[in-house]
Amino acid sequence: METGEKTEKALLAGGCFWCLEALFKRVPGVLSVTSGYCGGAAPHPTYEEVCEGTTGHAETVEVVFDLAVISYREILDFFWKFHDPTTLNRQGADIGEQYRSVIFYLDANQRELAELSKSAAQAAFDRPIVTSIEPAGHFWPAEAWHQKYYERNPDAPYCRFVIAPKLAKLR
Repeated sequence: METGEKTEKALLAGGCFWCLEALFKRVPGVLSVTSGYCGGAAPHPTYEEVCEGTTGHAETVEVVFDLAVISYREILDFFWKFHDPTTLNRQGADIGEQYRSVIFYLDANQRELAELSKSAAQAAFDRPIVTSIEPAGHFWPAEAWHQKYYERNPDAPYCRFVIAPKLAKLR
């Protein structure tokens, strides 16, 4: 991974991490996207535990980006467009606390930018944004089979009917 002189990370939850991963990988300046879990109390959560709702984690992506190409604020602008931040614990047919919308901030600057971005984004939605803004805590990478899911499974039904239309809209 070649990077500029300075990179930053964003931890974002907005439904299924397969969707956010596939979308963010196509954003100029994004260097890597890792699917994982954040926001819960259990160490080393598994996908099964997260789906059962026993850990408190949300499906989250860790986005590493080159600050010479894209800012944290611009990453957040994409985040608001990539999911529906007005639905509580749900994105489309994906329902449960693990699909909640969260910006996990890594420092005070990210927290301030997230709050400003959320206020600005509200104008684009008819319903109130329910996205929470929380301190990051530990990010746990998901199991290997979740990484690059869309790239490895483009013909899977979820990829064809949920992710592909979002990618087409991004183009």
